[in-house]
Amino acid sequence: MAEGTRVRTHLCGITTAWTEAEEADAAIAEIGAAIDGRSVAQIVAFFSADYDVETLNQGLTARFPGAAIAGCTMSGGISPAGGLDRGLVVIAFPRENFRIVSTLLDAIDHLDVERTASSVRALRRSLDAEGAGAGLDPGTGRRFALSLIDGLTNAEETVVSAIAWALDGIPLVGGSAGDDLTFRETVLLHDGRIHRRAAVLLLVETDFPIQIFKSDNFEPTDTKFVVTASDDEQRIVHELNAEPAAREYAMAVGLDPERLSPMSFAAYPLAVKVGGEYFCRSIRRMNPDGSLSFFCAIDEGVVLTLARPRDIVAATGAELARLEADLGGIDLVIGFECVLRRLDAESRQVRHGIFDLYRRYDIVGFDTYGEQYRSMHLNQTFTGIAIGRGEPGRGPGAR
Repeated sequence: MAEGTRVRTHLCGITTAWTEAEEADAAIAEIGAAIDGRSVAQIVAFFSADYDVETLNQGLTARFPGAAIAGCTMSGGISPAGGLDRGLVVIAFPRENFRIVSTLLDAIDHLDVERTASSVRALRRSLDAEGAGAGLDPGTGRRFALSLIDGLTNAEETVVSAIAWALDGIPLVGGSAGDDLTFRETVLLHDGRIHRRAAVLLLVETDFPIQIFKSDNFEPTDTKFVVTASDDEQRIVHELNAEPAAREYAMAVGLDPERLSPMSFAAYPLAVKVGGEYFCRSIRRMNPDGSLSFFCAIDEGVVLTLARPRDIVAATGAELARLEADLGGIDLVIGFECVLRRLDAESRQVRHGIFDLYRRYDIVGFDTYGEQYRSMHLNQTFTGIAIGRGEPGRGPGAR
């Protein structure tokens, strides 16, 4: 194993490996040396957007010929050793105690909802068949769904809604592929092919205890904005409170409109109230005309609330501690964390505290352009699936 590559085999049999190699071929060589591919059923990979994706795709296929492969570009990696600014993160699921099926949803910017739902239902039937082959009745294992979605298609809400409708109670978590805040191109991998404007859905059934979760670190203030002019399809807000959007936002938070940046948007998030609960609707960037582009769908007439960040380390740590207590110990967390949370942690100089949590709870995943949780697409949130340390069994489904 090359210097700088880390690998960990967890009690559940999953192996995780990560490297910050600068080139795709070097990263593949290091990861391939770290993971014994003979017992691997599924590879899930998160990788730097500046890697040569053809080299990466061919390398993964060659190194793990017996495994299904899925993955996407990231805006930073998450590993049990801490955060990665670049590189490759791999999760290798074993054949024992896990049953996994996957599908690709293409052309998601023009999604056919009925066709998508039909594909998801067919995938559920495939998982039922996998379980039957392992001697299980349908639904007796612990099940969850993982979504990887092109983060530049502005289609996550439609995709997640269609998937969740057809999952029939199987809980969903996931992340939107990123590209290091360049907003040029995000890429997905699925079974030997490279895809854009697409989503990958994996259904997983395991014999280990699991629980999905979400965590955020903000609370609402009394400052409100009404979206008075917007381009809903492009997620662009032109006016807030009938004033140019960037100027109105900047004045409310006490910043110079000309100096707004991703750090500003991370420090002063906006939220929308849905069903009595607040969810972030994060700003992606300020445009030259003074409008604001968002990571989530924003409709004209929506009321946005300025949010105040809480201690990100304390809030995240409290949620992980709750999961640990519920599961009787955490073996591994597969996590999807908004890139704006990373920027906020950096600006407040508390990223080391987040890294401590990655190490303590064996967290692996990537920094996203958006997070999925059940039937919702979110921003500035940490979502994921925690796998417990309990003995494998045929227990109830994920909560």
